[in-house]
Amino acid sequence: MKDIITLGIESSCDETSAAIVKNGREVLSNIINTQIKIHEEYGGVVPEIASRNHIESISKVVETAIKKANINFNEIDAIAPTYGPGLVGALLVGLSYGKGLSYSIKKPLVGVNHIEGHIAANYITHKDLKPPFLCMMTSGGNTQIVYVKDYCKFEVLGKTRDDAIGEAFDKVARVIGLGYPGGPKIDILGQEGKPIIELPKIHMDNLDFSFSGIKTAIINLYHKNPELNKADLCISFEKTVCEILVQNIQKAVSKTGIKTIALAGGVSANSYIRKEFLKLENEGIKIYMPDLKLCTDNAAMIAAAGYYRFLNGDISDLTLDVVPNLKIGENICQYMQ
Repeated sequence: MKDIITLGIESSCDETSAAIVKNGREVLSNIINTQIKIHEEYGGVVPEIASRNHIESISKVVETAIKKANINFNEIDAIAPTYGPGLVGALLVGLSYGKGLSYSIKKPLVGVNHIEGHIAANYITHKDLKPPFLCMMTSGGNTQIVYVKDYCKFEVLGKTRDDAIGEAFDKVARVIGLGYPGGPKIDILGQEGKPIIELPKIHMDNLDFSFSGIKTAIINLYHKNPELNKADLCISFEKTVCEILVQNIQKAVSKTGIKTIALAGGVSANSYIRKEFLKLENEGIKIYMPDLKLCTDNAAMIAAAGYYRFLNGDISDLTLDVVPNLKIGENICQYMQ
């Protein structure tokens, strides 16, 4: 069987990335140009600045990925850019570049859902992982439990009703003076603290989440007592939100009977959450986690997801547009004119 080479392009937020992946699992190159230092001084991502930097970086990043993989453009079988969800201007840069490249070198265009990309990061790290499994998606824009029925078939079993977990991390970090990006800074400082601060948890009858209550509780607590130990506050926050995640994933296992769990998204890099989820293996649940470098936004995961979309025949045409609020499992055809 012929090897399939996929070029992934990712520009949904503040990373400009291009990657070459063989057969959906073998990374030949994965180039990431991050803008974290640029946005750090603003306390978060500024969409206009992100878009401008994507424009400045995209060509060089793609060319570097091709060169590092030691291939030429003619050897690419499919071009897979992210088309949503994400920041509209940022998405437009990567998708437009991908469409132009597809047209110029006459290679199929395969639009990729960014959330599917995060799930597919596990296929790169774990060559043995195959559907069906449950995925605990935790990122800045999404918190949901996804039933991965097949490589291109997904069902959302539960999702956040308000803040995504990554959004809560960033807001808490900003309020207590840690700055941006909040997730890694809370993770590092929390390792020095003790989980001695009681925080509220909302219990739902279904598999949905809510993080606005705990976020507001921490903000109010800190404003009333700014002398609180920040390390204790960080680890207490991590412990509480992790208990919510674990409780819901246990309920999902009971509901579906599936005992294979994959973590995905930027927050899956959190050391406390990774440690607590691994404890579920004592209950006979198999846990998969992406390598740390594949948890945050990167094009290798997009190329991996694009490979399975390509095999599924989900070829896009040049009318494909960006979809900033794209949901997982939505049909790409509805976004082509």
